[in-house]
Amino acid sequence: MFQTAFQPTAFQNDAFQIVITPPTPTGVTGGDGWTKEEWKHYQELDRKKRKAEEKRIAALKADAENRKKTIADLVDPKPVVQKQRNKVQSNQEVSVDIPSNLANIDRYIANLVKQQQDLQTAVAIRAAKLRLEQELAVIEAKRQAELDDEEALLALIL
Repeated sequence: MFQTAFQPTAFQNDAFQIVITPPTPTGVTGGDGWTKEEWKHYQELDRKKRKAEEKRIAALKADAENRKKTIADLVDPKPVVQKQRNKVQSNQEVSVDIPSNLANIDRYIANLVKQQQDLQTAVAIRAAKLRLEQELAVIEAKRQAELDDEEALLALIL
């Protein structure tokens, strides 16, 4: 009795139980349902994403080098000249927390990925809409055929 309720696929993620999985574009034109402009836009987003990921890797390497240099300076400080030591001043200013370059790159990559997903979802929704319109046309044709059959029977009876 309760066997179906406890299956892993018994409950869906959303309230309407309609899950549209976006198609992954392949080939020269991106596959079914992709217009030329959408495919070019997708490729451009992909190119930008790859460049941003390369920048992210470079920023990670630079950050690691800076961290190593900072630790090395803390462990083995360079000798300070006596004249510089006398001229030390207290620099009291409020610093604003500026997001690092890495955080900006991560946000940019996340934005590009979101745009790609939105594009894929739009193509999937358009394909689903076309499929539903075709099904609706078939159902309407069947309804018209049944209606014609009913009218023909009524004409024969009368």
